[in-house]
Amino acid sequence: EERKSNAGRKRIDPLILFKMLVLQQLFNLSDEELEFQVNDRRSFEEFVGLGVMNNIPDATTVAFFRERLRKADVIEELFNQFEQHLRDQGLQARGGQIIDATLVPVPKQRNSREENKQIKAGRLPDGWDENPNRLQQKDLDARWVKKNSINHYGYKNSICIDVEHGFIRRYAFTPANVHDSQMLPRLLDPENRDDYVWGDSAYAGACFKALLEAAGFKNCIHEKGSRNHPLSDEAQERNRVKSSIRALVEHVFGCMTTSMGGKLTRKIGLLRSEAWWGLRNLTFNLLHYVQGQYAVVMAA
Repeated sequence: EERKSNAGRKRIDPLILFKMLVLQQLFNLSDEELEFQVNDRRSFEEFVGLGVMNNIPDATTVAFFRERLRKADVIEELFNQFEQHLRDQGLQARGGQIIDATLVPVPKQRNSREENKQIKAGRLPDGWDENPNRLQQKDLDARWVKKNSINHYGYKNSICIDVEHGFIRRYAFTPANVHDSQMLPRLLDPENRDDYVWGDSAYAGACFKALLEAAGFKNCIHEKGSRNHPLSDEAQERNRVKSSIRALVEHVFGCMTTSMGGKLTRKIGLLRSEAWWGLRNLTFNLLHYVQGQYAVVMAA
């Protein structure tokens, strides 16, 4: 936007703020930690493009910029623009695709059983609207889910990666209680050069098999047994063969957990958490791309 007056602080270059958001996702920093680290580390300062004599954007400015990106619906657009850059560099999606989801923990809410019941029913608990400050700290979108007999609270980040290059090509962000398989139609990538689709047994089922066949994909989803119909030895062996490829998607989640500061999300609400993880998925692709370019240089 054009400035109406030259008075006041000069406008901060959006590229500087975007680079700060990339650093934030690389190390899973809060807005306050990000401000401190850019002030403290010369390497961070150089990456952002500021010198020692420049004023570092504060935490509030960073948070406001991220919120503007969210409200303008440009985070997914940025993700798609980088996807186009990958194609221009000859890194099109190839080798088939792998689909999976990971649980995203958020700080647990200390609500009563009755309050949780009302939230689950889509109603605001009694009296909460009388305290706006308290309401701002309440996440009305996160949900509980049980996995492997353990209760988890938060959201899910579902992704689709290509087998050959390992970039995230599509993603979907939902509350934790939404079953993985419901995101399958949103995650399938028609741009992948090969038709194979891998996934764990959460995506098994006759309806999803029919969906893949109707869309022209080759089903490599893990087979699933049941209590009275266990998998045969042949089916278990087929699953082991599929796992050798499907396991590639775990490397993405492993990188986010170990190299990018973990998965804990401090944002409140579905929309803000989705914006955070849209930036996180984009940052993983940026990191994966830089690592690939570095490997090419070293090999040369």
